[in-house]
Amino acid sequence: MHHTPLHLDHVSYACLAGEMVDVVQRIGSELGGTFVDGGLHPRFGTRNFVLPMADGAYIEVVAALDHPAADNAPFGRAVRRRAEEGGGWLGWVVGVTDIEPIEARLGRPSVEGHRIRPDGVDLRWRQIGVLDLIDDPQMPFFVQWQTTEEHPSPLPGGDIALTSIELSGHADRISQWLGTEPTRLVDCLAPIDITWATTDDHGLVACTFNTPRGRVRID
Repeated sequence: MHHTPLHLDHVSYACLAGEMVDVVQRIGSELGGTFVDGGLHPRFGTRNFVLPMADGAYIEVVAALDHPAADNAPFGRAVRRRAEEGGGWLGWVVGVTDIEPIEARLGRPSVEGHRIRPDGVDLRWRQIGVLDLIDDPQMPFFVQWQTTEEHPSPLPGGDIALTSIELSGHADRISQWLGTEPTRLVDCLAPIDITWATTDDHGLVACTFNTPRGRVRID
């Protein structure tokens, strides 16, 4: 089997637009880090704040706006639904250097996305799998960044590092989706571990971080 190199790009936490400032302050305070304004996603009807971490990964706090795109675009719908359910972890996103093998494996094309940061930088990417996330929230979606000179997490992440993600679902389903053998599941995302919880609802249950304040688990 051909393996496309994988890495954890970011984890996404959804909330209502009116709650965004409070959520950003709360998570930032728990982790001892500072979020920066990530700007708007015009195609998806959403906006985000990001907290850069070590190794180039980041945390995203995202909210749907009062905009038609939030009702039409799958990502906007996913964010709005999770926020209206009470908010919390929306999902995890796997970065790839080449999305074409995943398109071939899934039998459908990726979609374009872009986000305009407050400093005017237009970040562009292709993504695939958001509809699958909507159907089964344990599933990550895939992203290939096209703006090579800039990454959404442009600042050094300091001492904050994501060490594990806790999922509720089925390991074999995730392995099949990622296109890796089960024994390679953790290796491909090293040093981030995947642990499994037993809950009624599938999805990303919690994330654990190493921070200047010690080990912090956010559910």
